[in-house]
Amino acid sequence: MSSTTEVLPESDEPTITLSREEARILGECLLVHSKQFISSRGNEYFCEIDEEYLTDRFNLTGLNTEVNYYQYALDLVTDVFDLDCDDDMREQIEKSARHLYGLVHARYIVTTRGLAKMLEKFKKADFGKCPRVMCEAQPLLPMGQHDIPNTSPVKLYCARCEDLYNPKSSRHASIDGAYFGTSFHNILFQVYPALIPSKSSRHYEPRVFGFRVHAAAALQRWQDARKEELIDRLKRAKVETGFESEEAEELEDDEDEDEDMEGMGDDILGGEGALITPGRL
Repeated sequence: MSSTTEVLPESDEPTITLSREEARILGECLLVHSKQFISSRGNEYFCEIDEEYLTDRFNLTGLNTEVNYYQYALDLVTDVFDLDCDDDMREQIEKSARHLYGLVHARYIVTTRGLAKMLEKFKKADFGKCPRVMCEAQPLLPMGQHDIPNTSPVKLYCARCEDLYNPKSSRHASIDGAYFGTSFHNILFQVYPALIPSKSSRHYEPRVFGFRVHAAAALQRWQDARKEELIDRLKRAKVETGFESEEAEELEDDEDEDEDMEGMGDDILGGEGALITPGRL
């Protein structure tokens, strides 16, 4: 007896409307799938979605148009998948099931409960720490550069230097950025403003025997001048810059450096073992 493989359409899939009871059952099955998904290696960036969120059919609105083989993906998640298909087709359907969870996750993490769960992971630095030395191991947050799926992979955002970094692990680097979206990290800091770190104005200065390298020093002076102009404009507009705490530290460092240079000059001109003395001129 030979078995036939059903050919699944790539597009023009029928719109599926779930009843309240069907949505509840689906949500319960997705919850089981959620726990299995979170426990898998490479999925550490994701948080577990609450059952209440999954059982509300409103939260699944429109996803049937975003996921290929939507109905088959739901059948796979709900453990009622019985389609006779080859391994390649089953792999595609499993990929659609993971994609479905990712899209629901992007919606969940901007809710109150979702933000709270991601906050706990942020505090434990589950997403990693900023590799920039001057940021002093600031915890990172996952984010997407686009809200459209399959556009770009997830990036890690540092709130101190306000820059983006690639995940260290290749497993994490392959995650779709749309599963976190472009707004999540900004919403998190709006809801929890106390977590916003002071901005980093420290930077590396290339030196040769203690003296600044001319080309790099000239560029850095230009950048510092532009930054000071921007800070002055923000202060005149009575907008907090976030640089206030580091300005005092930089002032102290400059004073210490001036004192060291003055002491070095005294040693050269008139100190013990001086190289040049007035009597020898």
